[in-house]
Amino acid sequence: MSINEGSDSSLKTLRSAEAPRKPGAIGLEAAGMTMRFGSFTALDNVSIKVPAGSFHALLGENGAGKSTLVKCIMGFYHPTAGQIVIGGHEVAIDSPRDASALGLGMVYQHFTLVPSLTGAENLVISREHVPGVIDWSVERKALAAFMETMPFKLPLDVPVRSLAAGEKQKLEIVKQLYLGRNFLVLDEPTSVLTPGEASEVLGLVRGMTQRGEITVLMISHKFHEVTAFADEITVLRRGKLAGSGRVKDLTTRDMAGMMIGDVPLAALDSRLAVAPDAKPILSVKALSAPDRSGLKTIRIADLNVRSGEIVGIAGISGNGQKEFVEVLAGQRKKTAGDIRVKAAPYAATRGETRENNVRFIPEEPLQNACAPKMTVAENLAFRTFDVGQGGKPATWIDGRSIKKYAAHLVGAFKVKTASLASPISALSGGNVQRAVLARELTGEVDLLICSNPCFGLDFSAVAEIRARIMKARNAGAAVLLLSEDLDELLELSDRILVMSDGVLVYETPIATANVMTIGEHMAGHH
Repeated sequence: MSINEGSDSSLKTLRSAEAPRKPGAIGLEAAGMTMRFGSFTALDNVSIKVPAGSFHALLGENGAGKSTLVKCIMGFYHPTAGQIVIGGHEVAIDSPRDASALGLGMVYQHFTLVPSLTGAENLVISREHVPGVIDWSVERKALAAFMETMPFKLPLDVPVRSLAAGEKQKLEIVKQLYLGRNFLVLDEPTSVLTPGEASEVLGLVRGMTQRGEITVLMISHKFHEVTAFADEITVLRRGKLAGSGRVKDLTTRDMAGMMIGDVPLAALDSRLAVAPDAKPILSVKALSAPDRSGLKTIRIADLNVRSGEIVGIAGISGNGQKEFVEVLAGQRKKTAGDIRVKAAPYAATRGETRENNVRFIPEEPLQNACAPKMTVAENLAFRTFDVGQGGKPATWIDGRSIKKYAAHLVGAFKVKTASLASPISALSGGNVQRAVLARELTGEVDLLICSNPCFGLDFSAVAEIRARIMKARNAGAAVLLLSEDLDELLELSDRILVMSDGVLVYETPIATANVMTIGEHMAGHH
């Protein structure tokens, strides 16, 4: 159904399926977009203009309304109010098929390709009309001609599962172009790429916008990518338009201010130098353990983390980091090797963890560090509920003390919860992480093991969590930080090691760290 059909509007309104398709970039304008879910307003009168041939970035914290706006544009949601104008025509987008017919395509954060099929097969089956019997001699000839027009050179005759992450992301973009899309929405397109792959992919896309071949709207939380590739930004905050502007006229501080408003950000404490005589707190030698598939083995030859030092481990997801953390946490058995904390053998028992002041901030804390159905207060007491006066075993569980202790931690770490009696699963992701931080960083901490501690969190929560980790380091804790966010590692680490295919393959002090060299080792080029 079209909007205002038959009205006197100066805009000629078309049904989406009848809209003219033109080669080259198209512009899009969304005006007054509002989306309500019952009494909740997810999007409140938001307008955005993306000129043809531009590279536009959409910024905002988690829950700001970015995904809602994009889903309205792409036809997944029917907005409560608002209009969409494409190429000077007001259009109705009632479904993703309507969006496709208008030339709108979306590249998602996670790959949508069929791993067992080749690139060519993935492209052909993505078409709306696929013949019952495919003439591959004709299709391959047509695909070869099409690929000649692309800035991406890709092998289309091998299974997608054998492609590198950067090649898969290029193929996702090629698929949209092959289907005739000339306005692309990129949803955090570099989250699974190395720095080199990310720069290459975005650079190629940027070149296509500059040549007027496509228009791009990119959802991102990486300021360095926005400043390097985008022309303009639009920022949402709590469902409303918080600001916009040309990238060349804005600093990252300006963008951050639009995203979070007047909320003061936690600053990283000044970095103290690592003492020359700092003692190793964690030592790992000749460690081996099976990976998740049971077909490969992770091997850590030699790793030491000293007091007052953050050692960062970089790597693309799936290269053994998760298994390594599970071994250190006592959740996966090692098949060989030696793990020591403060020079003593360590097997991650509750007693050893308590005696050596070892703390964990795991990935997906609600699943890995909490009992979701238990209360906030109970979860905060996991390390202390069975400890009585003077550190002796408690003879009974003191509910009043647990609540008093929890109230103190909730206040100190700004955990937002309706009640201490609420199940911890009722908290937002950022507040679950704050609660885990409160529990793990209270008291003496000699060894802190963190795995992707800021994954999926918003800008202000990330700043606060990183500041807390740095504070623990400056107080003398040895910190092992495993992260797929290279910016995070560069900001926090004293040394960075790269893990590839289950092995530590490269090490660099932060003073001489080179992003491209790290990226090459992450990609297995070593």
